Amino acid sequence: MDLLNNFDVRDLGNLDLLARQVVEGFIIGLHKSPFHGFSVEFAEHRIYNPGESTKNIDWKVFARSGKLFTKQYEEETNLRCQIVIDSSSSMYFPEVGKDKKNYTNKLRFTALAAASLMNLLQKQRDAFGLSIFDKSLNIHTRCKSSTSHYRLLLTYLQKLIDNPERNRTTSATEALHQIADSVHRRSMIMVFSDMFERGTDQDALFSALQHLKHNKHEVVLFHTIDKSKEIDFEFENRPYVFVDMESGEEVRLQSNQVKDYYKDQVIAFQKQLKVKCLQYKIDYVEADIHKGFRNILQAYLVKRSKMGV
Repeated sequence: MDLLNNFDVRDLGNLDLLARQVVEGFIIGLHKSPFHGFSVEFAEHRIYNPGESTKNIDWKVFARSGKLFTKQYEEETNLRCQIVIDSSSSMYFPEVGKDKKNYTNKLRFTALAAASLMNLLQKQRDAFGLSIFDKSLNIHTRCKSSTSHYRLLLTYLQKLIDNPERNRTTSATEALHQIADSVHRRSMIMVFSDMFERGTDQDALFSALQHLKHNKHEVVLFHTIDKSKEIDFEFENRPYVFVDMESGEEVRLQSNQVKDYYKDQVIAFQKQLKVKCLQYKIDYVEADIHKGFRNILQAYLVKRSKMGV
């Protein structure tokens, strides 16, 4: 089984362990792909250069190896990456059944994708922060690369998984503007969202995405979707009660009555989103929750190489 494309995200009892498994599978795959040229040398230390201060030399490593290495600290990080997650109720689609372990939804997929990205960032001595929003910006951390910081962010992700909630609306426009204003140094910003926002002018939403390019940030949008249901509308031709997870509004209908119209509308929006991202020089990545994590980790490496770090 291809770990990255068929990873079972139904039981996320240990995000750290699963993230490490995803990253290890990805690194192994790099050596068999056109991306093998990317740097995947994940040293915890760097070689000491004559003339530098000796205060950060790791003498324990020297005693074992006879070679001089210096410990790498936060200010020496190569890259700063802010991971931004939409935690509105629509991200919990498909909704949890009675067996809480037996499902995959957009939020669970996003949590493991984010944990895997953080694991890979940490291995490359890059700093990472986490921003979580729904109708407001609820969590916004600074970028760090320490293990304690990594574990703290994992607890935030686990809380999202463990506390699904209906009728939690989205204000991506406002949250993205706040994040753009607060991330001052040139950074990589990676956004996970289904981009479903009620009652918002699309131009305002696209303007918020454009604002993320402020201060020369490099931006990747992971358009997080259940493609078979939310884009292709693959439901049996029978009566359904469709429920808006953010408003609670219910619509009773036969799926085939609206399938063609629905697909036309949502595909048109997705096309417009792609065009705007191209216009604003934002990398658009379709993140189908049934397609695994390879394209997500690969997008980070591609963007990192373009930034020259």
